[in-house]
Order: sequence, then C-alpha cells, then structure tokens
Amino acid sequence: MKKADSLSLSDHVRLELDLAHRKVKPASSFRHLERAHVLSQYSTKDHTAVHFAMLRWAWQQRDWREGTGQIVRLIGAMTKTAFGLIPAGNTGGSNVSPIKPMPIPDDLAAIIASCRL
Repeated sequence: MKKADSLSLSDHVRLELDLAHRKVKPASSFRHLERAHVLSQYSTKDHTAVHFAMLRWAWQQRDWREGTGQIVRLIGAMTKTAFGLIPAGNTGGSNVSPIKPMPIPDDLAAIIASCRL
C-alpha cells in the first residue's frame, strides 16, 4: 500500500514538465519532456498533456519536423492510451517510431512500479 504522502504518477509527470519549462537549453528541456512522456503513458490526460507540451516546445524551437510528429502523436495519445496501446518506455519524440517500445530508465521504472501498486 502506498503512503498517503507519496506522489502519484501524475505528480511525477508534472514535476518533469515543470523542470522542462525551467530549462534554458532546448536539449535539456526536451530531455525532461521525454522523461515526462515515459511516466505519462498510463493516463490519457497526462499522455495528451505531455504531447501538447512537446508540440509547444517544437513551435518555440521552430522545429517543424518535431511539430508535425507531435501532432500525429497527440492524436494517438488521445485515442489509444485508454486502450493500453502504448509502447512502454518510448520517449515520445519524432526521432523515434511512435510504436517502438524502449527500455525504461531504472529511476522511472521504480517510480512507475511504486505508483501503480
């Protein structure tokens, strides 16, 4: 059983999103968005919010390739997450296939395991 004061998976997603917004360097910011994505894949609301944040990042960077990829992924997040059609560990950027499972970093795997008890 989780402690009453422990953070939810959504809380961890929000923490990563907050870190992404605080970073000055685009690559550091996107790294936190990728981490948020891995954590968000179990909630349609969170998963959609992360892809929207990635789309906003692409717009700010004028990265049209990433932006186009995020529009496709945003639609997928809204329509497929609830059915569990997610590639676990996928970092969510347009530089990887949207259907490719990827290894989950140990620290994120521990967060997911503790929150999904």
